[in-house]
Amino acid sequence: MDLNKLYSATRTNYNGSHKSDQRTEFQRDFDRIIFSSPFRRLQNKTQVFPLPGSVFVHNRLTHSLEVASVGRSLGSLAGSFIAQKFDADLTDESKEFYKYSLDSVIAAACLCHDIGNPAFGHSGEDAIASYFIKHQGELKEKFSEDEWKDFINFEGNANAIRVLTQQQNGKSGGSFNLTSSTLSAIAKYPCQSSAKNKKILHRKKFGFFQSEINVFEEMAANTSMIKEADSPVQYKRHPFVWLVEAADDICYHIIDLEDAHRLSIVESHLCLQLLVDLIVSLGADDKSRLETRLQEIKNKNEKVSYLRAKAISVLIGKAIEIYTRDFDAILTGDYDTSIFDSIGKQSPVIRQIVDVSVEFIYNHRSVVEIENAGYNVMSELLSHFIPPVLAAKDAVSKAQDKAIKLLPEQFRYKEGSNYEKVMGVLDYVSGMTDNYATDLYRKIKGIEIGMTV
Repeated sequence: MDLNKLYSATRTNYNGSHKSDQRTEFQRDFDRIIFSSPFRRLQNKTQVFPLPGSVFVHNRLTHSLEVASVGRSLGSLAGSFIAQKFDADLTDESKEFYKYSLDSVIAAACLCHDIGNPAFGHSGEDAIASYFIKHQGELKEKFSEDEWKDFINFEGNANAIRVLTQQQNGKSGGSFNLTSSTLSAIAKYPCQSSAKNKKILHRKKFGFFQSEINVFEEMAANTSMIKEADSPVQYKRHPFVWLVEAADDICYHIIDLEDAHRLSIVESHLCLQLLVDLIVSLGADDKSRLETRLQEIKNKNEKVSYLRAKAISVLIGKAIEIYTRDFDAILTGDYDTSIFDSIGKQSPVIRQIVDVSVEFIYNHRSVVEIENAGYNVMSELLSHFIPPVLAAKDAVSKAQDKAIKLLPEQFRYKEGSNYEKVMGVLDYVSGMTDNYATDLYRKIKGIEIGMTV
């Protein structure tokens, strides 16, 4: 791949000039995401634990901000490496980009990597997919095979591309109009749902719905992504994706552990032991020196915070070490593992942290409870809206007509295809926060009646 063609400031829906704006196009991406409503709504979307009130833990918004911080560091280090190693192959413009702008691209992509995730975490995704599987008898024939696969494999990664590029009814200015570089950097699974293949890293899930194929192909062409097939559409990963993925993996593996400690789900001794062993196993410090430093810190939470910061720093260094070592394979899209998994081959402690997370965190009763509740809430909302929007005009019941009126205007595609009508419902439901979805569920089920201000 030509390093001079891997980035592009071309925007998906707009390419006007901003001569009075001193920011780069990629810095503007970051700011657009920060000030957007979909990003702000991440504040009330579950990361892992239900929002507990008195004890602060991460939600999707705080997680995304932290991932962006780690991503900026990775982007800066990777950019410096590329600019130095490939100096003779780069144009002056490209040298400037890799030295001073790649970090902004990675940070912006990290900021919006979860923006397509529905309420209640992965159980929200499962609820949407399961609704269509459960009702395939009456629904499947209304859609093409590729459209149907979008629904039964509903995926937050694909929904992120839709959120960032789709122009909703009645919305002035349309989508985020991000640069192709930022969009390419979040495309972890650059294929359509029909190409999904759990055995292949970049096709374990899928990255865009049928409705966004054209905009995805435009973005891919702008950043020289390598196309593997036309039918079904599938690409190799863009080289920037590994940095965004690494930032996400580093943050959630370490910070989920810290959150579990704050909630007394993981004992202090075990948490401290895992973090110390991780740092030592990666050759970043001496165990006795770390333990001496920990003895100086009296508060248990502060001990964990100190080790969390050190662990993340160490993992950033290891991630860049692997990224630069294996850059040739990453550049051609032939790298077959995540960077975090590659780090795991150097430290068995990472496997221990994953095992502890699965046993004590992801299967904790509070987590399972919200997953069950969220699954039921999302399923009920879909049952309330999808049959009415698909009903023939002359066969809409009074109850169905009332349900349609609950859909905000921008999500109604009255003259659209069945696929467009259902995607409008999914846009509405998947964009809800945990609280909003729960409140609406309670109202349409008659559990709560009356106006709230």
